[in-house]
Amino acid sequence: MAKKRPQTKAKRPQTTGGASAAGAKGEVPVVGAREPCPCGSGRRYKACHGRAAAHAVTELVHRPFEGLPGECDWVALRELVPAATVALPLKDGLPEGVPAVTLATVLPMAWPALRRDDGSVLLGLQNDTSSGDISRDLADTLLRALEAAPGSPVQGRRAPADGPRLQDLLDPKGAFEPEVHSGFEFWVPDPENATPEVTASLERANAAAIPTVKLQGVDAAYWCETPEKNHLRWVMPHPEEQLLDALARLHAAGRSSLGEGTRLVGSFRAHGLTVPVWDLPSGMSAQDVEKPAAEFAERLATALATDAPLTVDERRARGGLTNRQVTLS
Repeated sequence: MAKKRPQTKAKRPQTTGGASAAGAKGEVPVVGAREPCPCGSGRRYKACHGRAAAHAVTELVHRPFEGLPGECDWVALRELVPAATVALPLKDGLPEGVPAVTLATVLPMAWPALRRDDGSVLLGLQNDTSSGDISRDLADTLLRALEAAPGSPVQGRRAPADGPRLQDLLDPKGAFEPEVHSGFEFWVPDPENATPEVTASLERANAAAIPTVKLQGVDAAYWCETPEKNHLRWVMPHPEEQLLDALARLHAAGRSSLGEGTRLVGSFRAHGLTVPVWDLPSGMSAQDVEKPAAEFAERLATALATDAPLTVDERRARGGLTNRQVTLS
């Protein structure tokens, strides 16, 4: 049986004006869940102002990466790309003793973050998070990694409800330029001295990684290779309803493909953005799809600018696309 956590009986803070005055000021200190709420209402904290604090922690943020440079690539790296890294510039610059901060899709042993021996920080993106705001959870992990002892991993925890988000820590003018890798060798700068656990984790991760390439001619589009066919997954920033209308117009007109043997098959919905997906022939490489993707981007821009009502055929096409939409998050 787990031990019960001892409850402390802190002295009630002095407030004036009762519950209404404390609530209006928004200055209600956090105490134990079963202790009297410091607003003076006479109710336990968890049944009074604690409700709002708990809701703030669990409420789902549908677009956690909104406002960050490269929002579409953040979504792609979180949900679609097996192995990639990105240098993260901090708003206030790097702390002393931290030569670099790097975002990584996955870290060995599924660590949320790692402070390397040289003081640099690796922040894992594809870990499970304990609250409804991925941005706040990642920011909390990053801050703890910056203060961790070199050579140690950082474990996950529930971020404080009033803690900073990535948008508060990262340079809003900094570039977000993912580097996609064929495997996870970036985990270990010195593979010969890696621990057996890390080596085994590296081998398992490399065996499961799907070959993926980021297109250069358009934003946030990723080619990937599977045994039966290849795919293009393209994270787009446009409002979902507007984008689905535009895709339906092109689909009904027979202009939604990326060339012979390709087909727009549906879309994902991830972190508030829509990700159209195309099936590609197995022989179609990432380089082969660069030009067709750029040409499709021009057709899509024209369709997005059209506000005429959808025709019967376009509505039918839209229904088909909607039925083949899968929500990832």
